[in-house]
Amino acid sequence: MRKLKINLISLFNKEKGFFFFQIGLFLLPSSAFLSGLFLTTALIFSLYITRKNFFLDYWNYPLLITSLIMFSGCLISKTGWLGWIGLANWIPFFLCFWSFQPYLLTAKARKISSLSLIAGTFPVVVTGLGQLWLGWEGPWQIFDGLIIWFLSPGGNPLGRFSGLFDYANIAGAWLALVWPFCLAGLIESFLNKRYRVLFLIISFFIVLSLILTDSRNAWGGLVLAIPLVVGVSSWLWLLPLMFVFALPILLAVLPGIEFSIQSFARNIVPDALWMRLNDMKFADSRSLDSTRLNQWKIATQLITQRPYLGWGAAAFSVVYPLRTGFSIGHAHNLPLELAVSHGIFVSLIINIFVLALLICALRQAINLNLFHYSLFDRAWWTAVFILVCFYATDIPLFDSRVNMAGWILLSGLRCMLFSVKNIK
Repeated sequence: MRKLKINLISLFNKEKGFFFFQIGLFLLPSSAFLSGLFLTTALIFSLYITRKNFFLDYWNYPLLITSLIMFSGCLISKTGWLGWIGLANWIPFFLCFWSFQPYLLTAKARKISSLSLIAGTFPVVVTGLGQLWLGWEGPWQIFDGLIIWFLSPGGNPLGRFSGLFDYANIAGAWLALVWPFCLAGLIESFLNKRYRVLFLIISFFIVLSLILTDSRNAWGGLVLAIPLVVGVSSWLWLLPLMFVFALPILLAVLPGIEFSIQSFARNIVPDALWMRLNDMKFADSRSLDSTRLNQWKIATQLITQRPYLGWGAAAFSVVYPLRTGFSIGHAHNLPLELAVSHGIFVSLIINIFVLALLICALRQAINLNLFHYSLFDRAWWTAVFILVCFYATDIPLFDSRVNMAGWILLSGLRCMLFSVKNIK
């Protein structure tokens, strides 16, 4: 009787927690505060179910070890209190990785979560297009300033889609991680002949918004998602077709192309596209000290000086201006940023952890044919992969909304490794 009572309470907590979890996902891009309230409530419900099983899952051990090293590093941090505050970008999300798994155990639960993320992106698209085309500007606030939407007229930077995010590249990261789910919904709607018009409209505006961010990483995510979500069976005709469309762009931007061929290609490809990819738009005004290569060089120097426990959170943003005169917030590469702030061991553990999850989930999906059962699981894996590629040249996780979405995606990826009984 007692066991039955415990099971019923756990089931009640899971169902109620799942409801709060979905509301939190829907609100995530619009309000980190409101979303945080619902996701925290879902986390509390989940902890009642999972609190005794934390040490039974070996995937939690790397995060536990990382937490201990991070705490140790803070004791000798060169950035003082900033080092302790910087832990907020990591430690709470480690707990979310474990605690949100009950809400993502099945392919159906992950699909519902994907749809919640898509629906929640609607305000981002509307405000972003409004700021570019209608000159909308903030701040807009409700509840006496409890919720504030900051909108820069014309985008931030000017002329680039940013919407509810502080910067166009962060908006691009969000749209790039949502795009695979839109594509999965679009394909599924054509296969099942349901909601076809709805997903066509959603996909059109997501792609339009993504392009308008003028983010090269986001553009790469847009292209990369297509073959991964559509599936290997289509690559025989899809990859050659994509190459034909990409060939003029490659000829327009790659060095060493014969002048007449490159000129012809540049006449075909829109100037804004090839100039952005070639980085010529800012070539006249950009100093070497503001480039990614110099940022990575300085980051490497900092790592060699304090390799084991790092300098402390936000160290790069403090040291880089002192050495170059340019204010740069981070190293634009997550492995380097982690090594600078928390040492090479933390960087290795986190990066190996994420890559191992990607590889194991892919292998499990292939072995159990999971992707055949759920197109949205294929999109889920793709979204994680796109974010990993993003972090090679940028760090959007310093926006709490993108960071939370990333750890939720990783939590769902972990759930793909469970028994085949959880497929449907």
